[in-house]
Amino acid sequence: MKSRFLKAAFAVVSACTLMACCPEKENNAAQDAAKTAAPATEAASTAQQTKDENMNKLTLTAEWDKVFPKSDKVEHSKVTFKNHFGIELAADMFVPKDTSLKVNGKFPAIAVSGPFGAVKEQSSGLYAQQMAERGFLTIAFDPSFTGESGGEPRYMNSPDINTEDFMASVDFLSTRDNVDPERIGIIGICGWGGMAINAAGIDTRVKATVASTMYDMSRVTANGYFDSANNADARNEARKALMAQRTKDFKNGTYDLAGGVVDPLPDDAPYFVKDYFAYYKTPRGYHKRSLNSNKGWAASAGTSLLNTKLLAYADEIRNPVLIIHGEKAHSRYFGEGAFEKMTGKKANVPAKLDATRNWSKTVGNKEILVIPGASHVDLYDNLEKIPFEKLNEFFKTNLK
Repeated sequence: MKSRFLKAAFAVVSACTLMACCPEKENNAAQDAAKTAAPATEAASTAQQTKDENMNKLTLTAEWDKVFPKSDKVEHSKVTFKNHFGIELAADMFVPKDTSLKVNGKFPAIAVSGPFGAVKEQSSGLYAQQMAERGFLTIAFDPSFTGESGGEPRYMNSPDINTEDFMASVDFLSTRDNVDPERIGIIGICGWGGMAINAAGIDTRVKATVASTMYDMSRVTANGYFDSANNADARNEARKALMAQRTKDFKNGTYDLAGGVVDPLPDDAPYFVKDYFAYYKTPRGYHKRSLNSNKGWAASAGTSLLNTKLLAYADEIRNPVLIIHGEKAHSRYFGEGAFEKMTGKKANVPAKLDATRNWSKTVGNKEILVIPGASHVDLYDNLEKIPFEKLNEFFKTNLK
Protein backbone atom coordinates (compact mmCIF):
# COMPACT_ATOMS: atom_id res chain seq x y z
CA MET A 1 0.00 0.00 0.00
CA LYS A 2 1.70 3.14 -1.18
CA SER A 3 2.42 5.78 1.44
CA ARG A 4 1.10 8.62 -0.69
CA PHE A 5 -2.33 7.00 -0.70
CA LEU A 6 -2.24 6.46 3.03
CA LYS A 7 -1.50 10.16 3.33
CA ALA A 8 -4.37 11.00 0.98
CA ALA A 9 -6.76 8.77 2.88
CA PHE A 10 -5.61 10.28 6.15
CA ALA A 11 -6.46 13.72 4.79
CA VAL A 12 -9.98 12.42 4.21
CA VAL A 13 -10.80 10.98 7.59
CA SER A 14 -8.11 12.21 9.89
CA ALA A 15 -7.47 15.59 11.33
CA CYS A 16 -6.33 18.09 8.86
CA THR A 17 -7.93 21.06 6.97
CA LEU A 18 -9.54 24.53 6.71
CA MET A 19 -9.01 27.65 4.89
CA ALA A 20 -9.76 29.79 7.82
CA CYS A 21 -12.11 32.52 6.88
CA CYS A 22 -12.11 34.92 9.78
CA PRO A 23 -14.35 37.76 8.66
CA GLU A 24 -14.12 41.06 10.45
CA LYS A 25 -16.58 41.28 13.28
CA GLU A 26 -19.40 43.71 12.68
CA ASN A 27 -19.59 46.83 14.78
CA ASN A 28 -22.74 47.28 16.75
CA ALA A 29 -23.31 50.97 17.49
CA ALA A 30 -26.23 50.28 19.76
CA GLN A 31 -24.13 48.00 21.94
CA ASP A 32 -21.27 50.52 22.02
CA ALA A 33 -23.67 53.21 23.20
CA ALA A 34 -25.08 50.87 25.82
CA LYS A 35 -21.67 50.68 27.51
CA THR A 36 -22.29 54.19 28.85
CA ALA A 37 -25.71 53.31 30.30
CA ALA A 38 -26.58 52.08 33.78
CA PRO A 39 -24.51 49.15 35.20
CA ALA A 40 -27.30 46.63 34.69
CA THR A 41 -27.75 47.70 31.12
CA GLU A 42 -24.00 47.69 30.59
CA ALA A 43 -23.68 44.14 31.87
CA ALA A 44 -26.50 42.94 29.65
CA SER A 45 -25.03 44.72 26.65
CA THR A 46 -21.55 43.30 27.26
CA ALA A 47 -22.96 39.79 27.51
CA GLN A 48 -24.88 40.26 24.28
CA GLN A 49 -21.82 41.66 22.53
CA THR A 50 -19.76 38.68 23.64
CA LYS A 51 -22.46 36.40 22.31
CA ASP A 52 -22.57 38.21 18.97
CA GLU A 53 -18.80 38.20 18.60
CA ASN A 54 -18.17 34.60 19.58
CA MET A 55 -21.07 32.86 17.85
CA ASN A 56 -21.88 32.56 14.19
CA LYS A 57 -25.27 33.64 12.93
CA LEU A 58 -26.14 30.43 11.15
CA THR A 59 -27.53 30.34 7.64
CA LEU A 60 -29.60 27.20 7.20
CA THR A 61 -30.60 25.78 3.83
CA ALA A 62 -34.37 25.66 3.48
CA GLU A 63 -34.66 23.15 0.63
CA TRP A 64 -34.10 19.41 0.91
CA ASP A 65 -30.47 19.02 -0.19
CA LYS A 66 -29.64 15.57 1.17
CA VAL A 67 -27.95 12.83 -0.84
CA PHE A 68 -30.81 10.47 0.10
CA PRO A 69 -34.55 10.73 -0.66
CA LYS A 70 -36.96 12.28 1.83
CA SER A 71 -39.18 9.88 3.76
CA ASP A 72 -42.94 10.37 3.92
CA LYS A 73 -43.03 8.66 7.32
CA VAL A 74 -41.35 11.46 9.27
CA GLU A 75 -41.58 15.21 9.77
CA HIS A 76 -38.35 17.05 8.99
CA SER A 77 -37.15 20.42 10.28
CA LYS A 78 -33.94 22.34 10.97
CA VAL A 79 -32.95 23.06 14.59
CA THR A 80 -30.02 24.75 16.33
CA PHE A 81 -28.51 24.51 19.80
CA LYS A 82 -25.35 25.66 21.57
CA ASN A 83 -22.56 23.59 23.06
CA HIS A 84 -20.66 24.57 26.21
CA PHE A 85 -18.03 26.36 24.16
CA GLY A 86 -20.66 28.79 22.91
CA ILE A 87 -20.68 27.33 19.40
CA GLU A 88 -24.08 27.02 17.81
CA LEU A 89 -24.71 23.71 16.09
CA ALA A 90 -27.09 23.05 13.21
CA ALA A 91 -29.05 19.84 12.94
CA ASP A 92 -31.76 18.13 10.95
CA MET A 93 -34.53 16.81 13.17
CA PHE A 94 -36.71 13.88 12.16
CA VAL A 95 -39.94 13.17 14.09
CA PRO A 96 -42.06 10.07 13.43
CA LYS A 97 -45.49 10.88 12.03
CA ASP A 98 -46.91 7.85 13.81
CA THR A 99 -47.63 9.27 17.26
CA SER A 100 -48.71 5.84 18.51
CA LEU A 101 -44.99 5.12 18.82
CA LYS A 102 -44.80 7.48 21.79
CA VAL A 103 -44.75 6.11 25.33
CA ASN A 104 -46.59 8.32 27.80
CA GLY A 105 -46.63 11.06 25.19
CA LYS A 106 -42.89 11.03 24.54
CA PHE A 107 -40.42 9.53 22.06
CA PRO A 108 -37.09 7.89 22.73
CA ALA A 109 -34.42 9.95 20.98
CA ILE A 110 -31.11 9.46 19.16
CA ALA A 111 -28.44 11.96 18.10
CA VAL A 112 -26.26 11.06 15.09
CA SER A 113 -23.05 12.48 13.64
CA GLY A 114 -20.32 11.50 11.19
CA PRO A 115 -18.52 10.37 9.16
CA PHE A 116 -15.39 12.35 9.90
CA GLY A 117 -15.31 15.17 7.36
CA ALA A 118 -18.88 14.59 6.20
CA VAL A 119 -22.02 16.65 6.79
CA LYS A 120 -25.49 15.85 8.07
CA GLU A 121 -26.84 15.78 4.52
CA GLN A 122 -24.86 12.60 3.95
CA SER A 123 -24.65 9.42 6.02
CA SER A 124 -25.68 10.75 9.45
CA GLY A 125 -28.91 12.16 8.04
CA LEU A 126 -29.69 8.83 6.41
CA TYR A 127 -29.19 7.02 9.72
CA ALA A 128 -31.30 9.61 11.54
CA GLN A 129 -34.17 9.37 9.07
CA GLN A 130 -34.10 5.56 9.08
CA MET A 131 -34.24 5.45 12.87
CA ALA A 132 -37.04 8.02 12.93
CA GLU A 133 -39.06 5.74 10.65
CA ARG A 134 -38.68 3.14 13.38
CA GLY A 135 -40.11 5.31 16.14
CA PHE A 136 -37.26 7.47 17.46
CA LEU A 137 -37.09 11.25 17.43
CA THR A 138 -33.68 11.85 15.90
CA ILE A 139 -31.26 14.62 15.03
CA ALA A 140 -28.27 14.54 12.68
CA PHE A 141 -25.93 17.40 13.49
CA ASP A 142 -22.94 19.07 11.88
CA PRO A 143 -20.03 19.14 14.36
CA SER A 144 -18.43 22.42 15.37
CA PHE A 145 -16.49 24.22 12.62
CA THR A 146 -18.13 22.23 9.80
CA GLY A 147 -21.21 22.22 7.60
CA GLU A 148 -23.95 24.60 8.68
CA SER A 149 -22.74 24.68 12.28
CA GLY A 150 -20.83 27.60 13.76
CA GLY A 151 -17.29 27.88 15.02
CA GLU A 152 -14.20 29.56 13.64
CA PRO A 153 -11.72 29.02 12.17
CA ARG A 154 -13.53 26.68 9.82
CA TYR A 155 -12.75 23.00 9.18
CA MET A 156 -10.98 22.45 12.47
CA ASN A 157 -11.61 19.58 14.88
CA SER A 158 -10.98 18.88 18.53
CA PRO A 159 -11.48 15.66 20.50
CA ASP A 160 -12.72 17.78 23.42
CA ILE A 161 -15.05 20.08 21.49
CA ASN A 162 -16.38 17.32 19.27
CA THR A 163 -17.11 15.10 22.26
CA GLU A 164 -18.90 18.11 23.74
CA ASP A 165 -20.91 18.39 20.51
CA PHE A 166 -22.45 15.00 21.26
CA MET A 167 -23.13 16.04 24.85
CA ALA A 168 -24.76 19.27 23.63
CA SER A 169 -27.02 17.19 21.40
CA VAL A 170 -28.13 15.32 24.52
CA ASP A 171 -28.73 18.68 26.26
CA PHE A 172 -31.02 19.65 23.41
CA LEU A 173 -32.89 16.36 23.22
CA SER A 174 -33.34 15.94 26.98
CA THR A 175 -35.12 19.29 27.31
CA ARG A 176 -37.69 18.76 24.52
CA ASP A 177 -41.29 18.28 25.62
CA ASN A 178 -41.79 15.32 23.25
CA VAL A 179 -38.64 13.43 24.30
CA ASP A 180 -38.18 11.15 27.30
CA PRO A 181 -34.88 12.33 28.83
CA GLU A 182 -34.29 8.87 30.29
CA ARG A 183 -34.33 7.28 26.82
CA ILE A 184 -31.62 8.98 24.78
CA GLY A 185 -28.96 7.26 22.67
CA ILE A 186 -26.26 8.32 20.21
CA ILE A 187 -24.82 6.99 16.95
CA GLY A 188 -21.34 7.91 15.75
CA ILE A 189 -20.29 6.99 12.22
CA CYS A 190 -16.66 6.56 11.09
CA GLY A 191 -14.47 9.02 13.05
CA TRP A 192 -17.46 10.11 15.06
CA GLY A 193 -17.78 6.54 16.31
CA GLY A 194 -14.77 7.16 18.54
CA MET A 195 -16.20 10.52 19.58
CA ALA A 196 -19.49 8.81 20.48
CA ILE A 197 -17.75 6.24 22.66
CA ASN A 198 -15.77 9.04 24.29
CA ALA A 199 -19.01 10.93 24.96
CA ALA A 200 -20.59 7.81 26.45
CA GLY A 201 -17.59 7.63 28.78
CA ILE A 202 -18.48 10.96 30.39
CA ASP A 203 -22.20 11.53 29.74
CA THR A 204 -24.26 9.21 31.91
CA ARG A 205 -27.44 10.52 30.25
CA VAL A 206 -26.47 8.51 27.15
CA LYS A 207 -28.27 5.24 27.77
CA ALA A 208 -27.07 3.40 24.65
CA THR A 209 -24.33 4.03 22.07
CA VAL A 210 -23.68 2.73 18.56
CA ALA A 211 -20.33 3.18 16.80
CA SER A 212 -20.76 2.26 13.13
CA THR A 213 -17.75 1.56 10.86
CA MET A 214 -15.75 3.45 13.49
CA TYR A 215 -12.36 5.10 13.43
CA ASP A 216 -10.41 5.94 16.57
CA MET A 217 -9.18 9.29 15.27
CA SER A 218 -6.62 9.74 18.03
CA ARG A 219 -5.09 6.34 17.29
CA VAL A 220 -4.80 6.84 13.53
CA THR A 221 -3.43 10.35 14.00
CA ALA A 222 -0.78 9.27 16.52
CA ASN A 223 0.06 5.84 15.13
CA GLY A 224 -0.66 6.07 11.39
CA TYR A 225 -2.83 3.62 9.48
CA PHE A 226 -2.63 0.05 10.79
CA ASP A 227 -0.32 1.38 13.56
CA SER A 228 2.47 1.50 10.97
CA ALA A 229 4.01 4.62 12.55
CA ASN A 230 3.50 3.81 16.21
CA ASN A 231 6.84 5.04 17.52
CA ALA A 232 8.23 8.19 19.12
CA ASP A 233 10.38 9.16 16.15
CA ALA A 234 7.46 9.04 13.71
CA ARG A 235 5.27 11.06 16.06
CA ASN A 236 8.04 13.62 16.50
CA GLU A 237 8.25 14.07 12.74
CA ALA A 238 4.49 14.50 12.61
CA ARG A 239 4.71 17.13 15.35
CA LYS A 240 7.41 19.00 13.43
CA ALA A 241 5.26 19.04 10.30
CA LEU A 242 2.23 20.28 12.21
CA MET A 243 4.18 23.02 13.94
CA ALA A 244 5.70 24.16 10.64
CA GLN A 245 2.17 24.32 9.24
CA ARG A 246 0.98 26.35 12.21
CA THR A 247 3.81 28.87 11.72
CA LYS A 248 2.98 29.16 8.02
CA ASP A 249 -0.74 29.63 8.72
CA PHE A 250 -0.06 32.29 11.33
CA LYS A 251 2.22 34.22 8.99
CA ASN A 252 -0.30 34.05 6.16
CA GLY A 253 -3.34 34.78 8.30
CA THR A 254 -5.17 31.88 6.65
CA TYR A 255 -5.30 28.12 7.12
CA ASP A 256 -4.16 25.81 4.34
CA LEU A 257 -6.46 22.97 3.38
CA ALA A 258 -5.16 19.40 3.44
CA GLY A 259 -7.42 18.27 0.61
CA GLY A 260 -10.38 15.89 0.58
CA VAL A 261 -10.57 12.60 -1.30
CA VAL A 262 -7.82 12.34 -3.89
CA ASP A 263 -9.16 13.42 -7.29
CA PRO A 264 -8.53 12.33 -9.99
CA LEU A 265 -8.30 8.82 -8.64
CA PRO A 266 -5.12 6.93 -9.67
CA ASP A 267 -5.59 3.42 -11.02
CA ASP A 268 -3.37 1.90 -8.33
CA ALA A 269 -5.12 3.56 -5.37
CA PRO A 270 -5.88 1.19 -2.44
CA TYR A 271 -9.38 -0.25 -2.46
CA PHE A 272 -10.54 1.81 0.51
CA VAL A 273 -9.45 5.06 -1.19
CA LYS A 274 -11.47 3.95 -4.23
CA ASP A 275 -14.42 3.34 -1.89
CA TYR A 276 -14.11 6.87 -0.49
CA PHE A 277 -14.00 8.27 -4.01
CA ALA A 278 -17.10 6.29 -5.01
CA TYR A 279 -19.01 7.88 -2.14
CA TYR A 280 -17.69 11.41 -1.71
CA LYS A 281 -16.84 12.29 -5.31
CA THR A 282 -19.84 10.92 -7.20
CA PRO A 283 -23.57 11.76 -7.15
CA ARG A 284 -24.00 8.90 -4.71
CA GLY A 285 -22.63 10.96 -1.81
CA TYR A 286 -21.16 14.26 -3.02
CA HIS A 287 -22.26 17.36 -1.13
CA LYS A 288 -21.06 20.90 -1.59
CA ARG A 289 -20.51 21.43 2.15
CA SER A 290 -18.75 18.13 2.78
CA LEU A 291 -15.06 18.48 3.63
CA ASN A 292 -14.23 15.08 2.15
CA SER A 293 -16.09 15.88 -1.07
CA ASN A 294 -14.15 19.11 -1.50
CA LYS A 295 -10.95 20.59 -0.02
CA GLY A 296 -10.85 18.80 3.30
CA TRP A 297 -9.80 19.71 6.82
CA ALA A 298 -7.38 22.43 7.85
CA ALA A 299 -3.87 21.10 7.38
CA SER A 300 -3.05 21.90 11.02
CA ALA A 301 -6.25 20.43 12.45
CA GLY A 302 -4.63 17.24 13.76
CA THR A 303 -2.73 18.93 16.59
CA SER A 304 -5.02 17.92 19.46
CA LEU A 305 -5.72 14.42 18.16
CA LEU A 306 -1.99 13.70 17.98
CA ASN A 307 -1.71 14.31 21.72
CA THR A 308 -5.01 12.84 23.00
CA LYS A 309 -6.33 9.33 23.57
CA LEU A 310 -10.06 9.31 22.93
CA LEU A 311 -10.85 5.94 24.49
CA ALA A 312 -8.89 6.41 27.72
CA TYR A 313 -11.89 5.67 29.95
CA ALA A 314 -13.91 3.49 27.59
CA ASP A 315 -13.57 0.59 30.03
CA GLU A 316 -15.63 2.59 32.56
CA ILE A 317 -18.71 2.95 30.33
CA ARG A 318 -21.57 1.24 32.16
CA ASN A 319 -24.32 1.62 29.58
CA PRO A 320 -24.63 -0.60 26.49
CA VAL A 321 -22.40 -0.06 23.45
CA LEU A 322 -22.76 -1.71 20.04
CA ILE A 323 -19.86 -1.57 17.57
CA ILE A 324 -20.69 -2.37 13.94
CA HIS A 325 -18.13 -3.06 11.22
CA GLY A 326 -17.89 -4.59 7.80
CA GLU A 327 -15.90 -7.79 7.39
CA LYS A 328 -13.79 -6.17 4.67
CA ALA A 329 -13.49 -2.74 6.30
CA HIS A 330 -9.90 -1.52 6.48
CA SER A 331 -10.99 0.25 9.69
CA ARG A 332 -12.25 -2.84 11.49
CA TYR A 333 -9.22 -2.96 13.76
CA PHE A 334 -10.38 0.30 15.40
CA GLY A 335 -13.66 -1.33 16.41
CA GLU A 336 -11.91 -4.45 17.61
CA GLY A 337 -9.55 -2.30 19.67
CA ALA A 338 -12.44 -0.36 21.20
CA PHE A 339 -14.25 -3.59 22.06
CA GLU A 340 -11.14 -4.97 23.75
CA LYS A 341 -10.63 -1.71 25.65
CA MET A 342 -14.21 -1.75 26.95
CA THR A 343 -14.40 -5.45 27.83
CA GLY A 344 -10.84 -6.67 28.36
CA LYS A 345 -11.58 -9.39 25.79
CA LYS A 346 -10.37 -9.68 22.22
CA ALA A 347 -13.02 -9.77 19.52
CA ASN A 348 -11.33 -12.71 17.72
CA VAL A 349 -13.33 -12.23 14.53
CA PRO A 350 -13.03 -15.43 12.42
CA ALA A 351 -10.82 -15.20 9.37
CA LYS A 352 -13.77 -16.18 7.19
CA LEU A 353 -17.38 -15.41 8.01
CA ASP A 354 -20.54 -17.21 6.99
CA ALA A 355 -21.80 -15.05 4.11
CA THR A 356 -25.43 -15.67 5.07
CA ARG A 357 -25.45 -14.06 8.51
CA ASN A 358 -23.84 -11.42 10.65
CA TRP A 359 -21.21 -12.41 13.19
CA SER A 360 -21.23 -11.02 16.70
CA LYS A 361 -19.60 -11.31 20.09
CA THR A 362 -21.05 -10.00 23.34
CA VAL A 363 -19.35 -9.41 26.67
CA GLY A 364 -21.71 -8.02 29.29
CA ASN A 365 -23.62 -5.20 27.62
CA LYS A 366 -20.94 -4.53 24.99
CA GLU A 367 -21.27 -6.10 21.55
CA ILE A 368 -19.29 -6.11 18.31
CA LEU A 369 -21.20 -7.00 15.14
CA VAL A 370 -19.47 -7.76 11.84
CA ILE A 371 -21.32 -7.69 8.51
CA PRO A 372 -20.12 -10.35 6.01
CA GLY A 373 -18.69 -8.93 2.81
CA ALA A 374 -19.20 -5.29 3.81
CA SER A 375 -16.56 -2.60 3.38
CA HIS A 376 -16.04 0.53 5.46
CA VAL A 377 -18.07 2.74 3.11
CA ASP A 378 -20.87 0.18 2.70
CA LEU A 379 -21.99 1.21 6.17
CA TYR A 380 -22.34 4.83 5.06
CA ASP A 381 -25.37 4.29 2.84
CA ASN A 382 -25.84 0.70 1.65
CA LEU A 383 -29.30 -0.20 2.93
CA GLU A 384 -28.67 -3.85 2.20
CA LYS A 385 -25.61 -3.85 4.47
CA ILE A 386 -26.44 -1.42 7.30
CA PRO A 387 -28.27 -3.53 9.92
CA PHE A 388 -31.00 -1.03 10.76
CA GLU A 389 -33.25 -3.69 12.27
CA LYS A 390 -30.40 -4.62 14.62
CA LEU A 391 -30.03 -0.94 15.56
CA ASN A 392 -33.78 -0.77 16.11
CA GLU A 393 -33.68 -3.82 18.39
CA PHE A 394 -30.63 -2.50 20.26
CA PHE A 395 -32.11 0.91 20.99
CA LYS A 396 -35.62 -0.33 21.78
CA THR A 397 -34.16 -2.83 24.21
CA ASN A 398 -31.90 -0.30 25.92
CA LEU A 399 -34.05 2.84 25.72
CA LYS A 400 -37.15 1.38 27.33
